[in-house]
Amino acid sequence: MKELKISTKGRYALRLMLDLAMHDSGGYIPIKEIAKRQSISEKYLEQIISILGRAGFVQSVRGAGGGYKLSHPLKSYTVGMILRLTEGSLAPVACLDNNVNTCDRSSQCATLMVWEKLYEAINGVVDSITLEDLVEYEKQLGTDYVI
Repeated sequence: MKELKISTKGRYALRLMLDLAMHDSGGYIPIKEIAKRQSISEKYLEQIISILGRAGFVQSVRGAGGGYKLSHPLKSYTVGMILRLTEGSLAPVACLDNNVNTCDRSSQCATLMVWEKLYEAINGVVDSITLEDLVEYEKQLGTDYVI
């Protein structure tokens, strides 16, 4: 049974993207630096960054002076984009995973309305918060961030 929880992969992807945003000086940031700042295994971050790279969210350069940086402006990334990339569907129930509900019981399901409203609420939140918003919030906090 799928739980309504975001996995470490999703949380770490968001932390990784936020780290790249917070430490952007125009150059590339080595994964080793991110791993150290975030206290996350370098190997695990390499797996996550490869997903982000294949999706075009980050650019990379190998060798001396190499590393990673964001491909697009901060405001173009939403929390929802990042989580869906790493988590897949954020639907609270399997019947809402696809665009068309193929459940045989959907026409007689009294609880479907609950799951649809919950799904709308989840999407409304994660799709309304951008990486730029998180950076601004971090600046207001003035502390090291933890997600």
